[in-house]
Amino acid sequence: MQAKRVTRQRSAQNQDENAGVASRATRASTKSALGKAAITTTAASKASQPLNRKRVALEDVSNFNKAGTDAAAEKDGKKAIKAVLTTKTGATKTKARTALKEKVVEEVKATEAKPAAKTAASRPRKRSNSSIRATEAENIENEAPAVEKSEPFVEPEIKKQEAATKQQPTVTEDDGKVFANEPINKKSRTAEPSNFLIEDDDNDDPLMVAEYAEEIDAYLRELEPKSQANPEYMDNQEELQWKMRGILVDWLIEVHTRFRLLPETLYLTVNIIDRFLGLKQVGLDKLQLVGVAAMWVAAKYEEVYSPSIKNFIYVSDGGYVEDELLRAERYILTTLDYDLSYPNPMNFLRRISKADDYDIRTRTFAKYLMEVSLLDYRFLEYPGSLVAAAAMYMARKMYNRGSWNASLVHYSGYTEEEVLPVFKLMIDYLARPVKHEAFFMKYADKKFKKASIKVRSWAKSAAEHYKVDTTEPVDL
Repeated sequence: MQAKRVTRQRSAQNQDENAGVASRATRASTKSALGKAAITTTAASKASQPLNRKRVALEDVSNFNKAGTDAAAEKDGKKAIKAVLTTKTGATKTKARTALKEKVVEEVKATEAKPAAKTAASRPRKRSNSSIRATEAENIENEAPAVEKSEPFVEPEIKKQEAATKQQPTVTEDDGKVFANEPINKKSRTAEPSNFLIEDDDNDDPLMVAEYAEEIDAYLRELEPKSQANPEYMDNQEELQWKMRGILVDWLIEVHTRFRLLPETLYLTVNIIDRFLGLKQVGLDKLQLVGVAAMWVAAKYEEVYSPSIKNFIYVSDGGYVEDELLRAERYILTTLDYDLSYPNPMNFLRRISKADDYDIRTRTFAKYLMEVSLLDYRFLEYPGSLVAAAAMYMARKMYNRGSWNASLVHYSGYTEEEVLPVFKLMIDYLARPVKHEAFFMKYADKKFKKASIKVRSWAKSAAEHYKVDTTEPVDL
């Protein structure tokens, strides 16, 4: 009997403890629901809920067993609001739409009945600056000069002759107007730079080795003739033509852009190809292999992280296997006697750009103009330093940055008379139709300030002024 009494007391205590836990859990869940502003339940809804419902997940604020009552209440509320609106306005939703439609039709008829000068189409609209400039240009072109009543009659042919004799603005007078809308760099300088030593600004920087700058420049110029390819090597090639070389270089420019390699890698690649073709005869079926192997060698020479051999095999559409590319690499290096010391034009452009105060616009356009020398075989007879000087000369002409003064002559190493032949050759290439699409699309990007588009528009107008004959056929 005593054991039964103890058991009953313990069970009663357990029930009291469970009741306390249940009440605490209920208060916690109610506090959580109120804190989240999910729902507000009434005593009646709590009583209507079934006791044997499943326990929902923690932090679940969904309205369990309440969707029907809420939907019904919402529906009744909408009906009540609609009834109130109908009572006050005396119009249903359908009637309101019909009345609105009739009002719009009446306004349209009234507008059409007004004079044409007051219609919406005739009212002036706010236009963009570009459209305003285009309209003004059309008005200027279509506008005819007013003729006074007292002016005697003149034959049309005489008028044409007088208009032809009038002095038209030349390209040199309009230099810089083509790119007048370009943003001006805060550091750019329109005045001509004075004669000064560039290295004086870098004397305090030991990494610039300003005290050796002149010797380094002289050493690079000494290497140029040794690393220059034969400009007439195509005469010894039986299966190749200059046009095929241009197609190969244009494809390599696309591969170079895809791999995001350094500019020095591209220049060294083309130099290796030209020097190798000047020493060995190559069949047409092996020309692409020479180009891929040359870029692989140049990437390993110039890049910090060069693409692997599998990447080059992939871009060649699997036309070659690893063993072929490895044997081509060894054969090219042994033919060139492992001499890859090529001073590319970028080395000289950096030095000239500092004399130009590192203007970002002229520097970007000069890079584009220098790469023209890679595609046009006619530039093979000129050293890279002269190509860099001509590119900077042409870029400065476009932006009206001043004359080729003594400071630029000193740091480029060439006078204006020496630069002009290469400058005219660049105009000749740019004024012709586009032959190399990958090269054109590369510099048509906004990153390069759309240089290929803007430079060609300038070159077409400059060809006549500088008497450049673009009708002569060239195997590009």
